[in-house]
Amino acid sequence: MRALILSLGLLALPATAQTIIIETLDDEPSLDYLREDNGVFLRTYSNDIVRETVTEAVPGQGAILRGLDKLTGEVADIELENGVSGRFGELRIDLAQCRHPEDNAAGEAYAFLSVYEERKSDAPVFQGWMIASSPALSAMDHARYDVWVLRCKTSAAEGSASE
Repeated sequence: MRALILSLGLLALPATAQTIIIETLDDEPSLDYLREDNGVFLRTYSNDIVRETVTEAVPGQGAILRGLDKLTGEVADIELENGVSGRFGELRIDLAQCRHPEDNAAGEAYAFLSVYEERKSDAPVFQGWMIASSPALSAMDHARYDVWVLRCKTSAAEGSASE
């Protein structure tokens, strides 16, 4: 009997010790207005001005990628034209398109890649957009290889420039 009362008391203890607090935030910022001023969007939230710059992305001629073989430590730069495939180790890399901001070709690069492992299934190891300034945002997850975008090629002279 004593064990039954003790076990019931222990079961009731967590229920009495828990306190749940639910708070609602009444001070949510409200969008007052949005206006464009020479390509810069000004948005006002509760008297705080947030500036957003919108630039057009244009296609480059190709992309410069960097590959790392984690097993051997080999690092290689891979130059691909849009719509062309390349190889790195046991990987086949298909570049659909590389895009960059219209006003700053060296500032950013966005490349749509499909990466296949030669000896495995037909499903890609990675398929999607890679962003040069944020490689971890959309990274290829492979046990042996890493591939990431460095920049877009905009002319033959820029494509051969080293980084």
